[in-house]
Amino acid sequence: MELNRVWLIYRAGSQAAQRQARRTASDLRACGSEVRVAMSGLEANPFPGLLAEQGEPPDLVVVLGGDGTVLGAARHMAPLQVPILCFNVGGHLGFLTHDRKLLHSSTDLPGSDELWQRLREDHFALERRLMLQALIDRGDGVPQPGDGHGEASAGGGGCGGDGSQDGVHLAFNDFYFRPCLDEVSPTCLLELEIDGEVVDQYRGDGLIIATPTGSTGYAMAAGGPILHPGIDAIVVNPICPMSLSSRAVVVPPRSRLGVWPLGESNRRVKLWKDGAAATVLEPGDRCVIQQARDHALMVILDQSPSYYRTLTRKLHWAGSLTSGEASPN
Repeated sequence: MELNRVWLIYRAGSQAAQRQARRTASDLRACGSEVRVAMSGLEANPFPGLLAEQGEPPDLVVVLGGDGTVLGAARHMAPLQVPILCFNVGGHLGFLTHDRKLLHSSTDLPGSDELWQRLREDHFALERRLMLQALIDRGDGVPQPGDGHGEASAGGGGCGGDGSQDGVHLAFNDFYFRPCLDEVSPTCLLELEIDGEVVDQYRGDGLIIATPTGSTGYAMAAGGPILHPGIDAIVVNPICPMSLSSRAVVVPPRSRLGVWPLGESNRRVKLWKDGAAATVLEPGDRCVIQQARDHALMVILDQSPSYYRTLTRKLHWAGSLTSGEASPN
């Protein structure tokens, strides 16, 4: 891997991540890399500015933070096919990140004295993770801004019969629909169409459409299944549905899902992407979600990576099996 240009993205509001970014930038510059350091958070999006400043994408993006910081980087870097290397600095669960110790200890990097030399010698793996894209059909012929990452994936086409659509919104974890207004009951009615066939109408707190990566996020909290990231598939999971027959389903990756808000005109629904606001839908609008054209490229340093070991460690599964003594609670 070439490391001529590296972007260091650190978690907003984390002093630990900021300090680590300074140290890592110094190490990379000592190795001859051109480094740009920027903060990322819900109110700080560094990627458009970095692209405008440099005019071309980097060879590598290093993320110092938690999963949320990784999600923001993936949405912008996947269309450019830039690999992402992530370390858990100031994050919480860290499903998508490496241990920060790898930034300090060469003993964890067999066959190389330095992490960056290991990357230059291609001693790593690249894992491709499915992304989702969403387009909004307003039916008024007025296109709206999205993430600005090009067109729908092959076979997707436009959203509406007249070709009117919002820009493309991307998600690494999930898209979800939640009621938008606080002054009315926090429920909504959503109709789901899969590949042109109406499947169900969900009345409840909302609807999640997740990738395998996102299956351990909001979808899991709402009772959905956990999917191995090596499986390309899409999870459709209702949030607190008011019908016992409304269940989570897993559909093939090339499925085309249409979601309509139904009901009175004041029953607006907000679309979220990876926990960040995307747009607001009104009854009559339609959102079409499908697999994105590009996958996120994640750099893997582990010699023998195990998704199941990650689940066991992050979700504390083994504790209930091996503890052998009662909980202090």
